[in-house]
Amino acid sequence: MIDALMQPWDGPFGLPRFDAISDSDFEPAFEAALAAHKAEIDAIAQNPEAPTFANTIQAIEGSGFALDRVLSVFYNLAGSDSNDKRQELQREFAPKLSAHYSDINANRPLFDRVETLWTQRDELGLDEQDARLLYLTRRGFVRSGAALDGDQADRMREVMSRLSSLGTQFTQNLLKDESSWKMELAEDQLDGLPDFLISAARRAGNGKPVITLSRSLIVPFLQFCPDRTLRETAYKAWAARGANGGETDNRGIATEMLNLREERAKLLGYDSFSAFKLETEMAGTPERVRDLLMQVWAPAKAQADADAAVLTEMMRGDGINGDLEAWDWRFYSERRRQAEHSLDEAKLKPYFQLDKMIEAAFDCSTRLFGLEFKALDVPLYHTDARAWEVTRAGQHVAVFVGDYFARPSKRSGAWCSAFQSQADWPNHQAPIVVNVCNFAQPDEGQAALLSYDDARTLFHEFGHALHQMLSDVRYGSMSGTSVARDFVELPSQLYEHWLEVPEVLAQFAVHAETGEPMPQEMADAVLGAATYDMGFQTVEYLGSALVDLAFHEGTAPEDAMAKQAEVLAAIDMPKAIGMRHATPQFAHVFAGDGYSSGYYSYMWSEVMDADAFDAFKEAGGAFDAATAASLQANILSMGGSKPAEDLYTAFRGRMPGVEALLKGRGLAA
Repeated sequence: MIDALMQPWDGPFGLPRFDAISDSDFEPAFEAALAAHKAEIDAIAQNPEAPTFANTIQAIEGSGFALDRVLSVFYNLAGSDSNDKRQELQREFAPKLSAHYSDINANRPLFDRVETLWTQRDELGLDEQDARLLYLTRRGFVRSGAALDGDQADRMREVMSRLSSLGTQFTQNLLKDESSWKMELAEDQLDGLPDFLISAARRAGNGKPVITLSRSLIVPFLQFCPDRTLRETAYKAWAARGANGGETDNRGIATEMLNLREERAKLLGYDSFSAFKLETEMAGTPERVRDLLMQVWAPAKAQADADAAVLTEMMRGDGINGDLEAWDWRFYSERRRQAEHSLDEAKLKPYFQLDKMIEAAFDCSTRLFGLEFKALDVPLYHTDARAWEVTRAGQHVAVFVGDYFARPSKRSGAWCSAFQSQADWPNHQAPIVVNVCNFAQPDEGQAALLSYDDARTLFHEFGHALHQMLSDVRYGSMSGTSVARDFVELPSQLYEHWLEVPEVLAQFAVHAETGEPMPQEMADAVLGAATYDMGFQTVEYLGSALVDLAFHEGTAPEDAMAKQAEVLAAIDMPKAIGMRHATPQFAHVFAGDGYSSGYYSYMWSEVMDADAFDAFKEAGGAFDAATAASLQANILSMGGSKPAEDLYTAFRGRMPGVEALLKGRGLAA
């Protein structure tokens, strides 16, 4: 039923008709929508009338709505609930989509119309958002190669098609490796593991306890398993994802993608892919990114080295005389955390129920922005997913979908996406936003329990959702999270701070069985340990960010893995800390262009989020109404309608330095 995909969605609250869509619909709907978009573009390019903002820029903005609808459903399902057919379609669609958009970018009559309007921009009488749309449209064409001719244009088309196919293959290889490995545990190997982990392991093995490569299983296993040999086996499998040889090996794919990206940048006249990619970001240049990362590296490495010495001594106390290894760190760090902060993850976890943390995230947004949430009983794409209508003052704002549990068909990690973005042109379009996570699913009738880090992830992704739901701009292409990559993480990382607000913990951190609030001494310990093990966390992140930058700021490497080793050796990466995302698993960088030469952006945004939460503190509290109103008016509602630096300065009056970040991570006094 391809109309259920292509036509305006007529499900409840404007949702797609998931109950009327089957996998067999995607291909014919894709082909029909692709042809419709091509016809729309050709009509704009061949319009005999002189170009105007309406018949060219707005017409381009308004084209491809049917294609957008088809792709938004398909790619959301392909990421959160994949199957063999959807993976096959991904491989088929990737080169066709690349060719389609290459044709648009190479459409010289179309680009000439855009360029004519650009040269006339001061005479068009455009308001700020229309002028911004013209600027972004023209910039997009130029950066996609619209000004290239002949062999260069043909080669750009080939490069982009190949990159698209490789990115799809990288993602599918990683999913196959993650879903195909498991380690069965004998009953006596469960000794020392907390009940919540044993329960999750049994569920993963349909009654027989198994450890899989889902983060919700592997990380607590590395934290709690007293058997060093089992930890080593599990860690090495986790670290080897995408690097096991055979058809799912991503190492050659990464090398080829890096070389193609360099070629793409050179075709466009840039010295490196980083120079190309960062031109439109807040950072601007690779040099500014490296400066930030290295300002943080030195204190983080010093803290990690000091912590490693403590953990090594603990290991010696167990009679182990070898080096502290990557499969040892989490285990001894957890024991140290219990001793120094009186925090036992197994005792802490019952206070972080999934449903209560969802309720907490909703409640904070109610207090800050006046949003209200009502559960919906509507057909969705998976039985794990649930939906809420979001209103304010009785008016519909958005639909929010939460899909929280890990499953083999879901790619790893957590993310926010949208089935539909906010827009007010040509008609009002309310956002339909989805948060996807990979938390361990509980046994039937039991509450789903989160770690504190899981709860932070939930708040993080909901911060992205707020950016989408509170968007209030004219054009969909600049709404919500359509901002500079190193600005997009600001709302999400900022929202994490509300989980740390004592009154939020007091209200929502209640025991799953007794309903009693978290004891004050435990809450104090949670907040007091907020920067615990921050040397490890910062170093593992920076290792990945610095490798990503090095991959893209100079000549592309002949061997991505050799380059990774070279970078880690140069910064003296601690042996016992692995990269948060090693190259063969680095989906942020290799699943597509999203975070390529951009993984630093989490830290760039963190500089701002630490400073932005200080604005609430300075105003008297985390729920200060005036500060919340300013945050919404100047950042959350604005999308990409202004440059990111202008948005932040409008909120805070200035740009911040790195000091607040270092202090917030406990790396400076």
